[in-house]
Amino acid sequence: MKILVTGATGKVGQCFIRRLLSDQRYTQATVRALCHNRTLEEHDRLEVVRGSIADREVVAMAVQDVTHVLHLATCKETPEEAMDVTVKGMFWLLEECRQSKGFERFILVGGDAAMGHFVYPHPIPVTETQKHSAYEGCYALSKVLEEVMLEQYYVQYDFDGCCLRAPWIMEKDDFKYSMSFGEDVFGGPRWSELVGAEDAQKYKENGTVPIMLDPQGKPVQRNFVHVEDLVAAILLAIQHPKAQQELFNICMDEPVDYGNVAKHLFKTRGLPSVSVDTSFRSTWLDNTKAKFLLGWRPQYDMARLVDESYDYKRSEDDPRKIWYPG
Repeated sequence: MKILVTGATGKVGQCFIRRLLSDQRYTQATVRALCHNRTLEEHDRLEVVRGSIADREVVAMAVQDVTHVLHLATCKETPEEAMDVTVKGMFWLLEECRQSKGFERFILVGGDAAMGHFVYPHPIPVTETQKHSAYEGCYALSKVLEEVMLEQYYVQYDFDGCCLRAPWIMEKDDFKYSMSFGEDVFGGPRWSELVGAEDAQKYKENGTVPIMLDPQGKPVQRNFVHVEDLVAAILLAIQHPKAQQELFNICMDEPVDYGNVAKHLFKTRGLPSVSVDTSFRSTWLDNTKAKFLLGWRPQYDMARLVDESYDYKRSEDDPRKIWYPG
């Protein structure tokens, strides 16, 4: 087994490579990493191909002799790059894979942005049968296009693929910084813009926890997945017979309720909280299908996600750095 990993230097790619190479089920597996802006250190089970996924010659070289592809490469709100990566790059990957005699399975990690995640109202849990609904911008559109392209290769060529649709992927202290009122906030929303600079500075200094409220004044429930849980699902899907041509929601059993986060952090750390009015809405991704067909179970709940993030201590050689906007 030789697995090509695109986006190999990101949080999912690095976690996947580490776990695959230490997994007793995959002792004979090797990894080829397609790297563009960053790279990895090669060794006897890991080789690196450098170049852009939008370049067909690079993709052809990267796919040669591989049995599986894990497609993680993506863009956020970068319109000048999104179509090259999402459409052209994935098209070249799919074309090379379907024409390769030894190829076995293509695994795409999609995103709940394709469903509009917390931008649109979702009166019932979001299952794999719900229609796509991208919100404004190029990132959500790109996640829709990825899923549709893969689905059509099933129709056109009876292609062997699997899509694991993930919400916001957390690791280390990501969640803690997603709650920051400062400029160091990770992802969105940017709380300081919702409360004003003066209050934001005060809230940052005393560690205030934002409680995101929906338009009806209720705490928002938002979907997350820890990177370790997502990688566990990938490792199952690589060879699982019931993963063929399937789409799975890979997420925590329950979405994170911002009101419950505030209660937990007050109880465990004495942190104050403040309600913040927003236009965002609750969603509940249903992960039943992945449990039923793959036998997968997430190990992270709200308390573990929050506690590990707030307890995490970064080493000097592991600074927080955001590699993409949005």
